Amino acid sequence: MSSNINGGGGRRQALSSVDFYRRVPQDLTEATTLGAIMSIAAMVVMAILFFSETAAFITTKIATSITLDENEEPQIRLNFNITLLDLHCDFVSVDVWDALGTNKQNVTKNVDKWQLDEAGTRRIFSGRNREQRELRHEEHDQTLDEIHEEEGVLTVDLTKDNFDDFMKKNEMAFVDMFAPWCVWCQRLAPTWEKFAQEVKKGGMPVGVGKIDCVAQAELCRQQKIMAFPTLRWYHAGEAVQPDYKMDRTVQALVAFAKRKLEMDDKYKEWFSKNEHQSDDEKDKKRQLYQQNRPDHPGCQVSGHLMVNRVPGNFHIEAKSKSHNLNAAMTNLSHVVNHLSFGPPIDLKEDRKARRILKQVPEEHRQFSPMDDTDYVTKEMHQAFHHYIKVVSTHLNMGTTQTNSLLTYQFLEQSQIVFYSEVNVPEARFSYDLSPMSVVVEKQGRKWYDYLTSLCAIIGGTFTTLGLIDATLYKVFKPKKL
Repeated sequence: MSSNINGGGGRRQALSSVDFYRRVPQDLTEATTLGAIMSIAAMVVMAILFFSETAAFITTKIATSITLDENEEPQIRLNFNITLLDLHCDFVSVDVWDALGTNKQNVTKNVDKWQLDEAGTRRIFSGRNREQRELRHEEHDQTLDEIHEEEGVLTVDLTKDNFDDFMKKNEMAFVDMFAPWCVWCQRLAPTWEKFAQEVKKGGMPVGVGKIDCVAQAELCRQQKIMAFPTLRWYHAGEAVQPDYKMDRTVQALVAFAKRKLEMDDKYKEWFSKNEHQSDDEKDKKRQLYQQNRPDHPGCQVSGHLMVNRVPGNFHIEAKSKSHNLNAAMTNLSHVVNHLSFGPPIDLKEDRKARRILKQVPEEHRQFSPMDDTDYVTKEMHQAFHHYIKVVSTHLNMGTTQTNSLLTYQFLEQSQIVFYSEVNVPEARFSYDLSPMSVVVEKQGRKWYDYLTSLCAIIGGTFTTLGLIDATLYKVFKPKKL
């Protein structure tokens, strides 16, 4: 039994030999005022450092880094909403070109067009995914010269000198505004002469005229002719909008003229019975019967394109399947309402995007820097070209996928490009995707770093102030006599 006790005591003694925290007997310690002061100072310093370290642990910071873009998707989505201030929707064409050889003309898939009024408000929906309509032209056995030799010239050549007199002479007039070099005008010329013959045979009170817009450029500029041929109906010297845009056959032209005359007769009949009506009411009825609708040349084109991840451009150009555009009157002034790359971000509906972007600083949210910007040219034969550098941006606001979002930022530069008089301007948006990507992530301290810092604060403060206390004690300790 004695051996068991001695054995247990030996084990305890061996274990106590590795004690790092050995106790000093109470009667061997001495409490001093200086020690109390240093103890209070130690507690205050520890408390200050503890709260400071805890605040630093809770606070996170945004860090950025650059890495190679590992996105393997072959295409990227391009979202756009652009207002053309002085171009009719009938002539708006969205084309795409890139370095891989892609060359798409008049892209209509996922593209909406809205005709605008003078205030910029949407007025008429001009279609989604709609191709431009090809007009039917009539073929004739006789040439224009042969028609003139047989029937004579019945259309009136109008100039700035006789235009007003012609309008005063003819309450109703139908005028072809053409350019001699325009192939569509050349195809229309014999049809227009045949139409004049039908008007004469039918005894219709319609003056049929034509204007050579090359020889009479000033007159056509006053009439704001944007494309050739333009077939415009006049009533009492005033243009009735919109212009004629149907088939270019004798039958179609005659039917259009008869319909205009019938509506005018109905208005005159209504007017004879309602002469007591106010001038405003009379004007409304006149506009209604004449089918006169303001046709402001403004168009909002919006949608998205799937483009290859290579340098390329999309451009908005004025073109038509049945017209030649008048380069001198083509104005590509525009407003970029929205332009972005990648899946659209709807902060109202997408909670994930709203939560992540709320944590991202403004300088890392350059997703659509061109929004609501006007690009207006004040001279003809000019257009803005935009050069865009796209950088994919990974927003990592946590360690899980639900806190990550792939976006695209871009930088742009815009400048005015000058065109020759025979070339039609275009609004061009050239883009290039960077091979590098930006990683924006939220960084915070690890929990074990925090615990290590707390231990260092406690131990370091205790040791440092203990050394100071010991030094001061030796300096100010009373000397023995």
